[in-house]
Amino acid sequence: MSKQHLGHTARKRFGQNFLHDPYIIDQIVSAINPQKGQNVVEIGPGLGAITEPVCELIDKLTVVELDRDLAQRLRTHPFIASKLNIVEQDALKFDFSELFSEENPLRVFGNLPYNISTPLMFHLFSFAHKVQDMHFMLQKEVVNRLAASPGNKNYGRLSVMAQYHCQIMPVIHVPPGAFNPPPKVDSAVVRLIPHKVRPVAVKSEEVLNRVCAQAFNQRRKTIRNSLKESVSEAQLLSLDINPELRAENLSLAQFGQIADLAFSVQEN
Repeated sequence: MSKQHLGHTARKRFGQNFLHDPYIIDQIVSAINPQKGQNVVEIGPGLGAITEPVCELIDKLTVVELDRDLAQRLRTHPFIASKLNIVEQDALKFDFSELFSEENPLRVFGNLPYNISTPLMFHLFSFAHKVQDMHFMLQKEVVNRLAASPGNKNYGRLSVMAQYHCQIMPVIHVPPGAFNPPPKVDSAVVRLIPHKVRPVAVKSEEVLNRVCAQAFNQRRKTIRNSLKESVSEAQLLSLDINPELRAENLSLAQFGQIADLAFSVQEN
């Protein structure tokens, strides 16, 4: 299978797989539903498969692209170059607050490289208060993890933190053949809508993230053992949480309780 698509060779280090199926592209653009006057941002525009039809619907689009060749290709695009604000940076390091405007929250979308999708979402969650919605093409397994409930084998730190920040809505299944080169896994598009009011109020997001990381890094252990650096067995019992449970059995609300207790212990 050729790694060339529209004259560009896919680069493994950037995790490049280029979308080419017109039906899937149309479905994705319809799901995003960009409108004129909105503050729309695409991460990893690649060869413009989604960029071009989105630009037909709006007057201005910011794109964040790390690959110099692809950024240059967009600068000289015969039809859409004048509509693009091209940010040639690593999205993992980019300060998305540079694009904020008071009256116009960000609408972010992208076919994310699978090798950076999870850290990139955590990076974007820190800007969630200024984001209207996000639409991402991800490995189907990652979408399953985002949407997983307690007790499900896919439930983990990403599930808890994503659901703390956003409403999660899987929208489109995408088979490998929709890409060139085709990946070895199925993909899916997910819609994330940041909560206006978080489902759980916590004293410190940082502590919530830390507690989730501790619990799921040792997910086969009971929380009595995996969380012993943050809270004691007696403290778990004081919250009416069974210390024999494992991380995958705890709800977001219970993680919030534990994080608040850990924060109080830390402050004292």
